[in-house]
Amino acid sequence: MDVFLMVRRKKMTVFVDAKESTTVQELKKMIRGVVKRGTEDMKLFKEGLLIEDQKTLGDVGFTSSTARAQAPATIGLAFKMEDGSFEVLDITDLSTPPDLPEVMKPQESVSIHPQD
Repeated sequence: MDVFLMVRRKKMTVFVDAKESTTVQELKKMIRGVVKRGTEDMKLFKEGLLIEDQKTLGDVGFTSSTARAQAPATIGLAFKMEDGSFEVLDITDLSTPPDLPEVMKPQESVSIHPQD
């Protein structure tokens, strides 16, 4: 079954769909095509915990019921820095849209009832 993922790092978000049987290493290869960094320079996280490369997405808990297209699961991404250490996982919160202007808000309908 397909799983839908949001891979997030700082302000970057990459949407990926894969199979439950896809390994984390294979997922890194998919991400590599977008971010242009080697798989050895990436660490992936689920809920702040490092995910091992040999595990499948299903092993980690990403299933078609927990990672749907309309509600993708989030995976954190950290890159290796120039000194060889990995950066601390940093995911910037998504912004919230502003309130609708008054003219665009649904209007209460006024119903007119004839009097008896």
